[in-house]
Amino acid sequence: MLETLKIMTPDLEVGMFVSSLDRPWLDSSFLIQGFRIESREQIDRLRAECEFVLIDTLQSRQRFETLQRKVRNGESPDKAPTISKVQRPRVSMDRIFDGHTISAYQDNSEFIDEHPRAQQALEEMLGDVCEVFEEVSVGGKINVIKLRKSVAPVVDSISRNPDACLWVAKLRAHDEYSYQHSLGASILAVSLGRQVGLPRHDLRSLAIGAMLMDVGKLRVDPALLRNEGELSPEQTEEMRKHIGHGLDIVEEGGMINQDVIDMVGCHHERYNGSGYPKGLSGDQIPPVARIAAIVDSYDAMTSKRSHAGAISPSAAIKLLYEARDTLFQAELVEAFIQAVGIYPAGTLVELSSGEIGVVVAEYRTRRLRPQVLLLLDAAKNELSKPVVVDLQADVSDNGETPPDIIQSLEPGAYGLDLSRISLRT
Repeated sequence: MLETLKIMTPDLEVGMFVSSLDRPWLDSSFLIQGFRIESREQIDRLRAECEFVLIDTLQSRQRFETLQRKVRNGESPDKAPTISKVQRPRVSMDRIFDGHTISAYQDNSEFIDEHPRAQQALEEMLGDVCEVFEEVSVGGKINVIKLRKSVAPVVDSISRNPDACLWVAKLRAHDEYSYQHSLGASILAVSLGRQVGLPRHDLRSLAIGAMLMDVGKLRVDPALLRNEGELSPEQTEEMRKHIGHGLDIVEEGGMINQDVIDMVGCHHERYNGSGYPKGLSGDQIPPVARIAAIVDSYDAMTSKRSHAGAISPSAAIKLLYEARDTLFQAELVEAFIQAVGIYPAGTLVELSSGEIGVVVAEYRTRRLRPQVLLLLDAAKNELSKPVVVDLQADVSDNGETPPDIIQSLEPGAYGLDLSRISLRT
């Protein structure tokens, strides 16, 4: 029988599974909820930061017969809500996506097995994106049939295991930011849709919509797109016209999918009404466009652009979290964090051992301890052969406890070019 128990931190024991803190998890040093206490040091940190935590007895090593008996007998004081910055009542995904069938996905493919399929699917989709954009740039129309066919293998791969596509998309280099951004946003949108539980046909719409969000920029002055300084009010107004251009382009191409149209037209609307072009707020913004706003912002922040450098994924996640229910809907921000993690596949990280590596695969139950491909040793010298270490393992291959991640690094740190990294080492 699953019981969630509120435990005061002085009563914590090694082996208990912490499912929630008494404060927003991004405001703590633990970064994310959902971890088993493995050491006295973790207990000390929890005692220093929290008065109480929620314990999942099903995932804890102890059986907690006494505590469970107290709950059954009505003696426990413990069932308590997670404390959140969000004051309004929570809304279920069924309500947010009213009319859509919501059903949870399960991973049915290992990362290493899914990787080659994801790589092939993304290579083909990127090629199609380039062709579509180049055709539009010379006055042609969107090939809707080609787009539908190109996203299908990607949606299938993400449905099986999203980490492989996230890895390949992060490491895939391309000269044109617009192409890479379209690819990255598409992968992220489908990953978030999968986390929400949307059916496959909706995931395909998310993939196409995210791919085409910025297609209108093909009709914006290229010099303006390359501008590295702050835009003037006139330039800002000109840049914002890409929304209207994008809607014209999808209409001219015969696109009738309303979700795609909503993503193109509303991905710069913001939950508090501060966005454009219409200043929509809350439920006035179509749910798919709320997804589009999150993935568009996250991918932009973690990518190098003409006017701004890339920030680390964990820094971008923190900014999204801080903007919940102001710029973005809180429930969807939290679902996005669950979908991609604090350290998404492709993130450069520094370990407590001093070694530098790149996250290969996420674990959705313990996101602070993913698989990492080590690239540099503790002295920051390049390894002759990259080594995969599973931070979730109780002990490593040499019999020692695996190190912890102490920080994520900005893309390109230590001169590492991740586009040259191969899993087949």
